[in-house]
Amino acid sequence: MTAQTPPRSVFHAGEEALQALAGAQARLAETGPRVIREVLPEQHRSFFAELPFAVLGALDADGQPWATAIAGPPGFITSPTPERLRIGALPAADDPAAAGLAPGAAIGLLGLQPHTRRRNRANGRVAALDADGFTLAVEQSFGNCPKYIHARRVEHAAQTAAPAPARVQARLDGATADLIRHADTFFIATAHPDAARGEHAAHGVDVSHRGGRPGFVGVDGDHLWVPDFAGNQYFNTLGNLLLNPRAGLLFVNFSEGSLVWIAATAQILHDGRAVDAYPGAQRVLQLTVHALWTARRRLPLHSQDGEASPFLAGTGIWPG
Repeated sequence: MTAQTPPRSVFHAGEEALQALAGAQARLAETGPRVIREVLPEQHRSFFAELPFAVLGALDADGQPWATAIAGPPGFITSPTPERLRIGALPAADDPAAAGLAPGAAIGLLGLQPHTRRRNRANGRVAALDADGFTLAVEQSFGNCPKYIHARRVEHAAQTAAPAPARVQARLDGATADLIRHADTFFIATAHPDAARGEHAAHGVDVSHRGGRPGFVGVDGDHLWVPDFAGNQYFNTLGNLLLNPRAGLLFVNFSEGSLVWIAATAQILHDGRAVDAYPGAQRVLQLTVHALWTARRRLPLHSQDGEASPFLAGTGIWPG
């Protein structure tokens, strides 16, 4: 009788190392293949079609991950087959993530519907690219828990003023630091060291949501501090950072569609004063900023603030 080959893990070594540290590896080795799929389930296909925006993670020519947002009227994202997503929009040419869209390139896509606190991820490769958008060949599709999502309603809106060009900044200025200090949401793109090679579905690019009370991102010169609270324990973001510390951050001013893109390197702190400073945090990301871009009026969106996540009750309030 021929022995069956065990199924290939849907997680990579960095994710598994942090799962083991959290005591979750055995459980996720069993449940992971059921929740991280190779195709889009029907509910994910219809979900993406409802969205007015999505968040994209891509690598530039130097391997730096960047996170950015793309937007359009609901229906600008479609799913012609369970293996494909067609995104009918592109980042602007001066967007730092734009260079990462090329046939065969690894990308991560996050669909977020803040007012319902739903979010789904679709990671894979660019199957086609044209002047109107691109097609994602899905390699990993999975949902995320609704924790720490602020229930603001985000809708498509016609732009009344021309988008401002992206501006490269040498370092965090006062206005940008204040935006970060008051943020309750940001997005982070990360990548496995072998993302460009494409040999394993888990060795790709990922982009994720982070949320907290305003002030949860600390700013100290060119360093940012971000608490990591209890989540699904997949450790997609932190697992990538364990193996490849480069990260791309995106802060969005939803009320005016402005973006702040940051390239940084990360260090994961599991204990010490930095962790103790954040009630409820299990660890802290220390991020060193290396590059910073900003642009006003970039997204055709309008938002209305809603209720803060009920899961924030167990976390602190910080001055930033």
